[in-house]
Amino acid sequence: MAQKLKVLVVDDEENLRHWLKMILVDANYDTEEAASGEDAIRKFEDNIYDFVLCDIKMPRMDGPALLHEMRRRQIPAVVIMMSAYGNEETAVESMKFGAYDYISKPFRQDEILMILRKAEERERLVKENRILRRQMVSEYGFGGIITRNPQMQDILQTVLKIADYKTTVLVSGESGTGKELIARAIHYSSSRKDGPFVAVNCGAIPENLLESELFGHVKGAFTDASYTKKGLFEEADEGTILLDEIGELPALLQVKLLRVLQEEEVRRVGDTRPIPINVRVIAATVHDLTEEVKTNRFRADLFYRVNVLSIHIPPLRDRKEDIPILLNHFIEKFASRFNKPIRGVSKEATEAIMNHQWSGNVRELENAMERAIALTESEIVQLIDLPPYLREKSDSSFGIFIPQEELSIKRTGQKMERQLIRRALDKTGGNRTQAAKLLEISHRALIYKIKDYGLDKPFAGPLKSYGEDKLEQSPDQDETPNLGGSK
Repeated sequence: MAQKLKVLVVDDEENLRHWLKMILVDANYDTEEAASGEDAIRKFEDNIYDFVLCDIKMPRMDGPALLHEMRRRQIPAVVIMMSAYGNEETAVESMKFGAYDYISKPFRQDEILMILRKAEERERLVKENRILRRQMVSEYGFGGIITRNPQMQDILQTVLKIADYKTTVLVSGESGTGKELIARAIHYSSSRKDGPFVAVNCGAIPENLLESELFGHVKGAFTDASYTKKGLFEEADEGTILLDEIGELPALLQVKLLRVLQEEEVRRVGDTRPIPINVRVIAATVHDLTEEVKTNRFRADLFYRVNVLSIHIPPLRDRKEDIPILLNHFIEKFASRFNKPIRGVSKEATEAIMNHQWSGNVRELENAMERAIALTESEIVQLIDLPPYLREKSDSSFGIFIPQEELSIKRTGQKMERQLIRRALDKTGGNRTQAAKLLEISHRALIYKIKDYGLDKPFAGPLKSYGEDKLEQSPDQDETPNLGGSK
């Protein structure tokens, strides 16, 4: 049996409290009464309520004062204000500070039950959405971030926890790890999601223009100021601003930024009037700002102001379990863009990708896959389609590991022969006739060796099923030569 929802009725009129309690108990709500705001605060200390029906006008602590105290104490109950004639303006004002709704006295029984049912449905949807968001993080990632890595999963859970707080966040990590994606995930997971998200690269704007870009200017403030211009902080009002590469800010701008963060207001260049702003600030950097502070390249007071909550994104080389799902993601993205029926990546190409260190992180992997899918003429991305630096690394020593105790020329030759056949098939997109020409053997010899080495089996690696050869297999009449292998 479902647990009853709990309602607290707060009103100084005893008859109204009793009438409401009878109605709510009949409607299967667990209902309690409080004769004043102070009485309600005492009840909150020992009880948890789902809903609070609160009168606007009460002696000593009125409805808005009680609402303010509830929010200060982080009491999560949904508040519905009850207002007598003439108090609607106060009730609407209370909604701005967190009340769910209000109802005007005198009201009918069905009115109060309807508004409670609406509030109940809203809370149910909020809880379902919260659960769904957590499931999405644990299984797939969100906000454009795709991951299986436990450390990244923890980061995404942290994003959900801090999203609705205005606290400044510092996101650090190597170039290409996805710092802006994390910033966007914070913004779009928060109550500010309908406001603007403004990203600015502090290292990409000339120093003499940076102050004007960030804070705006008035007409005539400097030679080229022919009109009054809003700065990016004003553009981000009621939303979020990402200060990417904050470590590149010049010293004078660091001082002014610190004041903006402390005072929550900006002053346009050439203006004497401060402009209040409501902006969530997220900073990002590839540098170790603690070292920058030690060498006096970054102000310590600004560092402590932006480093209230910190998130460090690990490089791709430390989370290689993410590479297969990223490959799938990029295949879907670029195959659709280029209108190509790409089904996966060959075993050799996958090995080259998995063995690379990816100093450019996810951005480098994305660029490599975009190039490969644009160039490939097969349904399977082959090693030859990858950028040269990936192929060269894979080709070194034929990609063969020879144990120190291995002295058999026959066994080593077999490994080398198998690798050469693989490479020829990669280079020709699986065309065995062309591969045989490159290997300088007959087509029949190649078919024989493909079967002998097990290369005729489809590869099922970390991505999708990679398919089998579909090309011509008419045998030549040549005998099978011996390239140092068996038979």
